[in-house]
Amino acid sequence: DGRFAAPERIPKPLVSYKANKKGTVLKKNLVPGSIVILLAGRYAGSRAVFLKQLDSGLLLVTGPHKVNGVPLRRVNQRYVIGTSTSIDVSKVDLSNVSEEWFKHSETVLPALAETQKTLDATLLAEIKKVDSMKAYMKAKFSLKKGDRPHDMVF
Repeated sequence: DGRFAAPERIPKPLVSYKANKKGTVLKKNLVPGSIVILLAGRYAGSRAVFLKQLDSGLLLVTGPHKVNGVPLRRVNQRYVIGTSTSIDVSKVDLSNVSEEWFKHSETVLPALAETQKTLDATLLAEIKKVDSMKAYMKAKFSLKKGDRPHDMVF
C-alpha cells in the first residue's frame, strides 16, 4: 500500500541495566568499623558503626542502640557519609546476620533482639576504649547557616 515508507533501520531493543551482575562497589572510605553519618530516614544525622556489606550491596550499621538509639539496620551507601573515625570490630560476630533477618517475621524478632544486645555489649567495650567516643556517637550531625559541606573533612 504506499502510504508508509519502509524503515531504513530496524530498531533494536534498549539495553537493560537491571541485569547488572557486577555487584555493588563499596565506597573507598567505608571499611568495617568506620563511623558513618546517616543522611536520610528516621535516624538522619545520627552516627553509626559500619559493620559489613550485605549480599544485596546494602550496608549493615548499628548505633549501638544503647548509645544513640540506632538499631541494627540496612542502609544504602548513598545515604551515608563515611568519616575517618573508626573502631575495632574484629571481635564482633556477624556470621548469623543476613538479608533474611530484616523480613521481621515472628521467628526472627527474638533472635534479632538477642543479636542487638550482644553487638551493643561488644561495641560498647570498644567505644569506651577511645576517649570521648561515646559523646561523639551520641551527637547529631547537622549543618548550620554558612557551613560549607564540600569544604568539610569528615
